[in-house]
Amino acid sequence: MAMAPGNWTRVNEFILMSFSSLPSEIQSLLFLTFLTIYLVTLIGNSLIILVTLTDPMLHSPMYFFLRNLSCLEIGFNLVIMPKMLGTLLSQDTAISFLGCAAQMYFFFFFGVAECFLLATMAYDRYVAICSPLHYPVLMNQRTCAKLAAASWFPGLPVATVQTTWLFSFPFCATNKVNHFFCDSPPVLKLVCADTALFEIYAIVGTILVVMIPCLLILCSYTRIAAAILKIPSVKGKHKAFSTCSSHLLVVSLFYVSSSLTYFRPKSNNSPESKKLLSLSYTVVTPMLNPIIYSLRNNEVKNALSRTFHRALALRSHIP
Repeated sequence: MAMAPGNWTRVNEFILMSFSSLPSEIQSLLFLTFLTIYLVTLIGNSLIILVTLTDPMLHSPMYFFLRNLSCLEIGFNLVIMPKMLGTLLSQDTAISFLGCAAQMYFFFFFGVAECFLLATMAYDRYVAICSPLHYPVLMNQRTCAKLAAASWFPGLPVATVQTTWLFSFPFCATNKVNHFFCDSPPVLKLVCADTALFEIYAIVGTILVVMIPCLLILCSYTRIAAAILKIPSVKGKHKAFSTCSSHLLVVSLFYVSSSLTYFRPKSNNSPESKKLLSLSYTVVTPMLNPIIYSLRNNEVKNALSRTFHRALALRSHIP
C-alpha cells in the first residue's frame, strides 16, 4: 500500500537485527560456531579448487564443474559470513545503504548461479553414464567452458533487476532489517510504496530460477536411473550410482533448505524460523559440500593425499 510522501525518509544505512534478541553468552557461542564453520568452508573449498587444478587425475569435466561449485560456495560465504561475525563479535549491526544493496546483489548472483550449476553437473553425470563412449567428445573442454559460463550468467540479470528495483523504492522511518543479512523479504517490509508488481515479479522469478534447474536435474536423473537399472551386474550399478551420490546429496541439501525458506506460507514463516532455515543453505551447506565430495569420493580423497605428500616432500627439501 502506498503511503503519503511525508512519511518517506531517506535511508543512509540499515540495522541488521541478526541475533540481537539472544543473550550475549549465546551470541558468543554462535560467534565461535560460525567462525569455525566459516574457516572450514574456506579451507575445504580452497582445497577442492587446489587439488582439481594441480592433480592430473582430476582434470575431467566432473571436477571442472566441482571447482566452479567451490568458487561459488566461497563467494556465497564471503558475502554473508564476515558481516554476520562482525555483528556477533562487536555488535556493529549497521550496514550502509550501498553495502546492503551490494550484499543482496551478490547473494542473488551466487544463489542463482548455484541453481544452474547444479543442473549442469547433473547433465554431466547423465552424459557420463548414459553415453560413456561419446562422453569425451560431448563434454570436451570448450563445451564445459560454455556450460559453466551459461550457469554463471543467469545470476547477472536476476541480481541486477531485483536489487536495482527494490532499492529504488522509498523506505519508511524504520531501517531495522530483521535478518542476519540483506535478503529481499525483510528489506521489502521497510518499503513505503506499492510493491505488488515487484512481489509478483519476485515470486515468478524465484519459481523459475528454482524450478527450471530442478526439472533439468530430475530429467537427468530419471534417465540416469533408467540406465543404471539396465546394468546387469550389482558392482556396475554401484559404481555408476557412486559417481552421482555426492551430487544428489548436495542438490537435496540446497533445494530442500532454500525451498523451505522461500516457499513456505507466510502464516508459518516467522522471522526467527526463517533465520534458522536461511542458516542451513547460506552457512551450513557451503561447509558440507567439500566434506561430502571428499568423504564420498575416493578420487578426491586420493588426490588430497597426494597433494599433502607432495607439499610435505617439498617442505622437507627446503633448507
